[in-house]
Amino acid sequence: MKEIMSTKNPLIKEWKKLHKKKERQQQQRYIIEGFHLVEEAVQAKQKIEALVFNQRGQKEWGPWLQKQPAELLVFVSDDVLHQLSELPTAQGILAIVAMPQVSELPSTHGGWLLLDNVQDPGNVGTMIRTADAAGLAGVILGEGTADIYNTKVLRSMQGSNYHLPIIRYPLVEVMKIFAENKVPVFGTALDDRALPFTQQVSVKSYGLLLGNEGSGVAAELLEKTTANLYIPMKGQAESLNVAIAAGILMYHFELLK
Repeated sequence: MKEIMSTKNPLIKEWKKLHKKKERQQQQRYIIEGFHLVEEAVQAKQKIEALVFNQRGQKEWGPWLQKQPAELLVFVSDDVLHQLSELPTAQGILAIVAMPQVSELPSTHGGWLLLDNVQDPGNVGTMIRTADAAGLAGVILGEGTADIYNTKVLRSMQGSNYHLPIIRYPLVEVMKIFAENKVPVFGTALDDRALPFTQQVSVKSYGLLLGNEGSGVAAELLEKTTANLYIPMKGQAESLNVAIAAGILMYHFELLK
């Protein structure tokens, strides 16, 4: 086990850079905070580079930490953990994790959630977590969609990113791949051509396309969908939060199977 008590330690300075997306991409690793997420990553056999904890972490999860490889354990001061944490109150334990190398669609079988320029980290994390719960095959992130290694996204996902593939891929190319495999893609829109989602018949494999919180799905993508759907509303709200809408549609399609 390694001990680091100074915030000026070169390794701590390097890890602290992971708070920025550019550095995460360059280093190809990220930070997860809190015991639940750390345990999820270990159980999912992610490549853990370091398990970092302070006195609180040692007190609360000592027996669990003793079961982990000693070369991964890094005991730090409260000040060091505070430097590495992006939460208001450090949770006592965090991990440095290598990013998985996933660049291609594993298949077009099953239900896939496609996100076009969804920028709010909480929405992105919630949709991925819901996709996991509903039993979708995976999630594809288009251009402009929030980085899943952002702390807020990671906490919203609650470990669901370890349960299903999440791929960043140009959605124009994704639409071509789905079309070539004769898999329908359903967009979401509020126009005269859109259909109530309840009219959609059962499909075993599909893509479900949702877009930006303010502007929705890009017009060029909506033109390439099999059909565009909307959720009828009885109240006076103009629209639904995109994560809520995604949850309704995902469960609808999965329950139809």
